[in-house]
Amino acid sequence: MKSLVRLFFRSLRTVLGPVMLLKEALTRPKGVVRTRAEQAEVDAACRGLALYQFKTCPFCIKVRQEMRRLSLDIAKVDAQHPGPARTELGQSGGQTKVPCLKITDASGSSRWIYDSEKIIAYLRSRFAPA
Repeated sequence: MKSLVRLFFRSLRTVLGPVMLLKEALTRPKGVVRTRAEQAEVDAACRGLALYQFKTCPFCIKVRQEMRRLSLDIAKVDAQHPGPARTELGQSGGQTKVPCLKITDASGSSRWIYDSEKIIAYLRSRFAPA
């Protein structure tokens, strides 16, 4: 029964995935316009951030749309398929759940934020223009 449920959701994701990606492309928000110096400062701050995501996850799409709205160049890491990214997410972050924002500070220590609403709140508090 469990495998039948997985097959159903995998099939549903295969059908709906391209539709969701098309909607994301068509509803792309305009980004915040900053001066070159301000944008360079924001880009430097974003180097310590990485978004662990699945391409067609609706919550990940929501976070990516907010990243575009705030003009943030945050590294996106695909953690959908088994591999080093998914392993790091599970071992270092504590859960194999997306979206997840990895925040690495200057000393090299990392903290992980799960949940799209918490990630968006963090990004807005740190990068939204005054």
